[in-house]
Order: sequence, then structure tokens, then C-alpha cells
Amino acid sequence: MRAVVLGGGGLTGQCAVRDLATGGVFDSVVAADLDLGLAETAARNAGARATASALDVRDRAALVALLRGADVVVNAVQYGFNLTVMEATLEARVPYLDFGGLFHMTRRQLALDATFRAAGVLAIPGLGQVPGISNVLAMEAARDLDQVESIVVRDGWRDLTVGGPEIMFTWSPSTFLDEMVMPAIIFEAGEYREYPPMSGAEEFEFAAPVGKTRVYRTLHSEPATLPESLKSKGLRHCEWKEGGPGIEVLRTMALLGLGSDRPLDVRGQSVAPKDFTLALLKREKLLGVPEGLDAVDWEVCDIELRGTQGGRPVVRHAIARFPARRDWHLVATEYAVGVAGAIGAELIATGQIRAVGVVPPELCVPAGPFRAGLHKRGIETAIVPPENPLPPLRKE
Repeated sequence: MRAVVLGGGGLTGQCAVRDLATGGVFDSVVAADLDLGLAETAARNAGARATASALDVRDRAALVALLRGADVVVNAVQYGFNLTVMEATLEARVPYLDFGGLFHMTRRQLALDATFRAAGVLAIPGLGQVPGISNVLAMEAARDLDQVESIVVRDGWRDLTVGGPEIMFTWSPSTFLDEMVMPAIIFEAGEYREYPPMSGAEEFEFAAPVGKTRVYRTLHSEPATLPESLKSKGLRHCEWKEGGPGIEVLRTMALLGLGSDRPLDVRGQSVAPKDFTLALLKREKLLGVPEGLDAVDWEVCDIELRGTQGGRPVVRHAIARFPARRDWHLVATEYAVGVAGAIGAELIATGQIRAVGVVPPELCVPAGPFRAGLHKRGIETAIVPPENPLPPLRKE
């Protein structure tokens, strides 16, 4: 079996490459990236089953040629290219998954459902960490409830690294900056409403070791799919909040326009602030974990459901706790996103996901095998009550 990871040299793509190449399901894993050097590094770290390929996903012919005959493609490129990649996977007739579309892109992807179903091809938008794991857990927690009135997905992180930089980007800075300035969209009273970004601040007590963290509303993909997926259970409210070290800095950067695509003239040169920001972060070595630094961080996603069971009110939490993968030199987000996509790819290739069309993860990913795959990789999940809470943290 052959898997292709687009953006395979990036922060999360490299993890997917390594997990797929060492998981035993795939004979060949291609790390494809615009930066061949990054792709080669990812392939080298992943072992003998991985190879590198230089690829610009905007080159339709080259992309289709690479994808033909593959068993699955994991799209880890910037979310603005999701439709471009999906069109190529449709032509190549290859199952597809990505790590998220920041609400608006996800909605545009879902509109292609009939086209993909007619072709008998599967595309799963948002099968990473959040969205992805969050969606599957929300659906599993709702399974035995009569009604689900409200879902609030909260995500918090805590950095325990000693001697690290004050800020480093472990997720696409372009995506993060978009989240900080684009209106947050929540599903409220049965309809979508916009709220200012970074509004609705609250202090929330996450599972250890994250603990109490201030979280804010930002634009995210869970509300793009969960209201429709749980329509039969009467879902009337769905929103996303996040917070942790560095989020206020990101907000300031976004307000300064450093994430803008609109070019400005700098001494006769046309420069997009987003391109400048990315180049600066690369120069200052703030993308990913600096070489030689032992990054120790944790992230916790807590999905709160309110509904009824047997006619009685119920409050239930689905929780996932994400560790750093220190021996792979990956922080919690990089690791969780990459392995979630890898598990999804394995489930597709082995026939445990059988859907066709453009299907959100909560409607096609089997929770049992998916959670088992996470547990195998050190990512614990729990639904409380009625299941037992997360196990105590293991001492390093």
C-alpha cells in the first residue's frame, strides 16, 4: 500500500509521514513538499519506507501524476489549498483527508459531497486533532443521549519547557493569525451567528497538567459540521474556544496586520505582510521546536455536552489529553495532528472507513478503532461520566 502526505515536510506533515512509515500498514509513504529539503529530512527521519518528492500542489498535472495509484492522500498543506488538492484527488480517484478548513473552507468542501459520491471517492475534511479527534469524541459522547442541546469545545495548552524561546509556532502561523482576526462563528439558537474574535473570555479548569486557562472564541471548524451531524438530536448550540501561552501575542500580531495577504509597498517592492511574517519567523528559527531544545508541553481538549438521557438532564465531558512526542522532537499539537491523520489514513486503507462523498469525521470514523489508535500512541481519551476519567499522568 502507498500513502502520499502533501506538505510532508511541514510541522504536522512530517509527523504523519513518520507515523505512517513505521506503522506497518503501508509499504511506501511519499513525503511531498514544495521544499524538497524539508521533505527529504522528513523521509530520512521516517525510515526506509519513506521517500521524498518536490511538489507544488498548484501544478495540477504533477499532483495528479503523483497521486495516481495511491491508497490514500493526507493533505497537510495550508488550508487555503484544500479545494485545489481535493479536485486533483477526485481526478486521481484517491481517498482524501485533511487537517481542517477553518470553518469557511470546510463549508465549501462539504458542498462537493454530491460530486465525490457520484465518483465513489471519499474525502474527509478536518481529520486532525481539533478538528478531528474533537469531532469523533463529540459524536461518541452523544451516541446514547436522547437529545443534545449544546456542545462547547474548549482547547487549552500549557508549556513546561525549560529554557525555550518566549514564543514559537508549532502550527501554521497563517492559520493561527486568521483565527485571531476573522469573526468567530458559533451555532446559537439553531442558526449561525458571528461574534468578535477573541470574545467570550472565560477561565476554564482543564484536566491536568493544563489546569485553569483563559479561553476565547475564535473561528474553527467544529461548528461547521457538528450542528448538521447532530441535527436529529436537536442540537441548538455549538461553539469553540481556545487559549494558552502566546495567544495574546498572536492576537497583537494579527491586529498589526502581520497576517494580511494584502500587499503593501516597501521601498518600491510589493510585499504581502503574511509572506514577510513567515520569512521572518523562519529566519529567527521560531517555526517548530528549535534544534537541541527538549520541548515539554501538553494540550487538552474538553468537549462539554448538555442534553437529556431517559428524560433527565445530563452534562457530559469528552476529553483528550495530548503529550509532546519528545523522542521525535515534536510538541503536542504537531504530534496529535499528525498521528490523527495517520490513524485515519490507516482506517481508510484497511477498509474500516467505507464511506464515499465528502463526509465529516464524526459521521464516518469508527470511534473504537480510532481511540484505540490514539491510546497506542500515548494520547488518552475519556468520556465522563459514565466512563472512568483520564488515567493519572505517567512520571517521565
